[in-house]
Amino acid sequence: MKSAAKLAAALALSLPFAAQAHDVWMVPSSTVLSGTDSWITVDAAVGNDKFYFNHAPLRLDGLAVVAPDGSAAEAENLNRGKLRSTFDLQLKQSGTYRIAMVNDGVFARWKEDGKPKRYFGKPEGLAQAVPANAADLEVTQSLGRVETFVTAGKPSAVKPVGRGLELAPVTHPNDLYSGESASFQMLLDGKPAADLDVTLVPGGARYRDKVGEIAVKTDKDGKFSVKWPQPGLYWVEAGTEDAKVTVAQAKKRRLSYAGTVEVLQP
Repeated sequence: MKSAAKLAAALALSLPFAAQAHDVWMVPSSTVLSGTDSWITVDAAVGNDKFYFNHAPLRLDGLAVVAPDGSAAEAENLNRGKLRSTFDLQLKQSGTYRIAMVNDGVFARWKEDGKPKRYFGKPEGLAQAVPANAADLEVTQSLGRVETFVTAGKPSAVKPVGRGLELAPVTHPNDLYSGESASFQMLLDGKPAADLDVTLVPGGARYRDKVGEIAVKTDKDGKFSVKWPQPGLYWVEAGTEDAKVTVAQAKKRRLSYAGTVEVLQP
């Protein structure tokens, strides 16, 4: 199931010619700032290792920033380079910003005159891409969320989006410290995602003999807890699939989540 989630994220959120699954993430220059009117820069990439820019930039088409008061905040200076995308964000309000890349895409494969064909992109482009005489057509909808959280001044509540797979903090995502436990809830379309496998990976894997993955499973209420072994950036990943499609020709829906949180030294 985890490989299916990574494939969904790669197809929907990275490059149009992505042929295999890679990890996706966003990394802010700071996660906690004092006062307001500060600026941050966010890196967004697709890679073979967490938080290292060694494969491709993450597309910014589905960028959505929610300000502390629930309004949409506008990112500035969007740029797509060879190995990463970047953008700047001014934190004009006190509280917590939810910065996410969200994409609802489709992956289709079929045969045309005996030759294999495929399409992945926006659902609205499916009808034009697939000919009427397509044989053995298979369509999968993919809904992915890649996000991070940044707080200016006093932290504020992070409200659920209610669509797709998402992280609902019990412990505030910008109040995490090594040696302490934190609790979170995974939601699927706004409801608890029970019995879901969640993987947490600390950054800096290239400097360790072991990756250091932490594997947990959500309870009946979609909740899980983790005790942070060390400070630093952590990648939080989960994925699942169901049949709750919104694209007429799709038979199943693949959902993926990838979040970045920073754990501080107490």
